[in-house]
Amino acid sequence: MQTPAGTECKFYYEDFHRRSVQECRLIQKNPDSLPWTPDICAKCAVPEILTANACPHLLLKATVERQFFVLKRVRVDAFCDYRSETVTEPRVGCGECAHVKREA
Repeated sequence: MQTPAGTECKFYYEDFHRRSVQECRLIQKNPDSLPWTPDICAKCAVPEILTANACPHLLLKATVERQFFVLKRVRVDAFCDYRSETVTEPRVGCGECAHVKREA
């Protein structure tokens, strides 16, 4: 679905036909995050990560945090479910899953 920032993101949901609902389901799952607001989508890296890396083993966790007491930013943490390790660069992935796909 297209976010308020104009990018495609599978975690964004809106429904204005039955009721007025806008939400980020990735941020909503994280209890440690500040609440989501539509303006955060413009600063979020998740749509870019999903476009660059379509690995089915990549798990993302997004957290809205305060920056300089006023600004909000989205921190994205990634984890490879296949290798059970933290991914340092989510746009690239763990590097191992690409080799597994080629061998299969």
